[in-house]
Amino acid sequence: MTSENPAIVGIITGSESDMPAMQPCMDQLDDFGIPYEVKVASAHRKPQEVHTWASTAHQRGIKVIIAAAGKAAHLGGVVAAFTPDPVIAVPMKTSDLGGLDSLLSMVQMPSGVPVACVAINGAKNAAILAVQILGTGDAAKQAKIVDFKKKMAE
Repeated sequence: MTSENPAIVGIITGSESDMPAMQPCMDQLDDFGIPYEVKVASAHRKPQEVHTWASTAHQRGIKVIIAAAGKAAHLGGVVAAFTPDPVIAVPMKTSDLGGLDSLLSMVQMPSGVPVACVAINGAKNAAILAVQILGTGDAAKQAKIVDFKKKMAE
C-alpha cells in the first residue's frame, strides 16, 4: 500500500496458519489491481486489536473487509459488529470437522449484523465478490469483473 494507492480492501485472518489458504485471495486482488491491507488477529486471543482494526477500517479508506477464520470462526461477525463496511467471511478448513464448523458459525449471524460467506477455503471467490461489491459504485472496477467473466467464458 502506498499513499497514491491506499488499501480499499481489508483482509483479516485469525491466525498466521490461515495465510497460505488466503493467498488466492491476495493473488486475485493483485490481478485486479485492487490495493489491500492484511491483519492477523484472533477474535478470541486479541479481541481489543480486532476491535481497533475493525472500528477504524472505514476511516482508513477500507470499503470491503474479508475475514478468514476456522473452528468457532467468530472473526467475521466480530469485525462486522464494529464496521459499516460489508464483511465477507471465508471459513477455513479445519482438521477436526473439515471446516463445516467454521461455515456454520459464519452463516448464523444475528439480525442486524450481516456477514456474506463464501465456501470453505473460498478465498479467491471472496476477492471476486469484494471487487463485485466495489464495482457497484465504480465503473472501472465493474469493468474488471466484466472482463474477468468474459475470459472465464472463453
